[in-house]
Parts: sequence; C-alpha cells; structure tokens
Amino acid sequence: MQHVLTLIAPAGQLPASTVTRVRDALTALGASLGPADWLAEDSAVDLPFEGLAAEQAEAAARAALDGAAVDTVAQAVEGRRKRLLIADMDSTIVTSETLDELAAYAGFGEQVAAITRRSMNGEIDFSTALRERVAMLKGLSLDALEATWAQTHPMPGAAELVRTMRANGAHCALASGGFTWFTGRVADKLGFSSHHANVLEDDGKALLGTVTEPVFDRDAKLTTLKRLCAELGLPLSAAVAVGDGANDLAMIGAAGLGVAYHAKPIVAASARVRVDHNDLRALLFAQGYRRAEFVS
Repeated sequence: MQHVLTLIAPAGQLPASTVTRVRDALTALGASLGPADWLAEDSAVDLPFEGLAAEQAEAAARAALDGAAVDTVAQAVEGRRKRLLIADMDSTIVTSETLDELAAYAGFGEQVAAITRRSMNGEIDFSTALRERVAMLKGLSLDALEATWAQTHPMPGAAELVRTMRANGAHCALASGGFTWFTGRVADKLGFSSHHANVLEDDGKALLGTVTEPVFDRDAKLTTLKRLCAELGLPLSAAVAVGDGANDLAMIGAAGLGVAYHAKPIVAASARVRVDHNDLRALLFAQGYRRAEFVS
C-alpha cells in the first residue's frame, strides 16, 4: 500500500468500532485497505490504503469520526520517518508563553498577553508586536528570567518526541520567536540538537527593552528549516515541523510533515495535519513509531 492513515487518540479511547467506522468510510469511496496495524493498543492504529489521495482519506476519516477526540494523519508510506524535527517552543514544546510570564514581573502581564494572542493568530505583524512587548520589559531585573524559568514546564510528550527521534538519528531543533535565554535551557533539558531564537539585550543587571536585530520571525523560522536541511543533506520532505502560532505557518507549510499543535484558529485552518486531542507523542505515531519504541 502506498499510503497510510493513522488514527490517534488519548490512551484507551480508540475502540475497534471507531476504526471499523473509518475503514467503512474509506471503502465506500473506493479505497483498498490493508490490515489494521496497532501502534499502541486502544490509542493509535495505522490503516494502509490505496486508491484515494491522502487529503481525501483524511477528510473522509474526519467526517466518519463525527467530532470524536481522534487525530488523523494521512500520508505516503515512503519517507514517513523524518530526519529533522523543527519545533516552536512556547505553547508547543513548553506549556507556557515565556514572554507573557516574564512580562507579569514587569507589571504588564495582561497587556503583553493580549498582544501575544493577536500576534499568534496573525492579526498583527509579529516583529512589530515583539519589539512592542519587549520594550515594556526595560529595566526588569535579570532575576525575573530565573523566576520565569522556574515556572516553565515541558509539554506532555515533548521529552519522548525529542529523545525518540534523536535515538533514531534525527536532528531536533527549536525555532522560537521567544528568546535564546529560554531556548538554550529547554534544549539542554530535553535534548534538542540546536536552538534558534531572539536574543534579549541587557546590561548585566537588567533588560534593556530591546532584542538583537534582525528579529527571529516567521521568515527566519522558514530560513532555519531550509538551512538545516541543506546542512544535513536532506530534502524538505524529510522534516517534520510543529507549532501553534501564525509565525509557524511558513515552516509548517514547507516541511514534509507540517503539524498544527493545539493551534490558534488561523493555523488550524491552514495546516492539513492537526493535533487537537493528543500530546506531542502523536508526532511519533504519525511517523509510524510504535509505543514500545518510545524513548522516555
């Protein structure tokens, strides 16, 4: 079979009856299906198929699921396991927005968070929004960075995603519109191969309210994806990109497997592959890894 449809649900929430309903929907459209291959009992299954385009199979599956908490990924079997992971950090690899948390120490938490929401949904220019938010941090003690880091936690499944892909020879990179002060620490903690982000400027005691230019924005994320592929000798099709905000759309669209992760509306509407119901381990199932292969 040339294609595979993967159904992924939270643990224990993918009954055989649901899988049968999806199989019947694909068969009704003229697809030929191979035997179901369970990647994790009651939570992830591969359905090999041919006779339909991946987009058609995915649309049919979503219709058959009728709102059930199941994520779907349809793709070609060849080249399914990726050799490069490029991931956004805030609200993707970590659970929080580090700039918003940092701004709370400066007394501008709600104001900055509102700008962040608009920026991540593509309503305002990212670079302009970043400079505006960082300016509010001028004079903030560097101790606030340490306090924010203490409250920063990995997204469920993040460590397994990175460690499993690294163990299988992949380069794992963070590409964040946030700051290297945090991406470096996240990279060290979770095992990323490299990290790329904005540089907060300070005088050794407090923040200056500026970042080093140029801003690491949507275009920079795409450029980083292309550069890493070139350096690693990989086609873009060998990369998986994941993020939740509008500044992730370019890299999500260019990667072989581009994933909108619990994403803002504009991102969810634009990306073909979405993870709405599961944690980051869904990206491993999407690549055909079995639960027994995950590196904890």
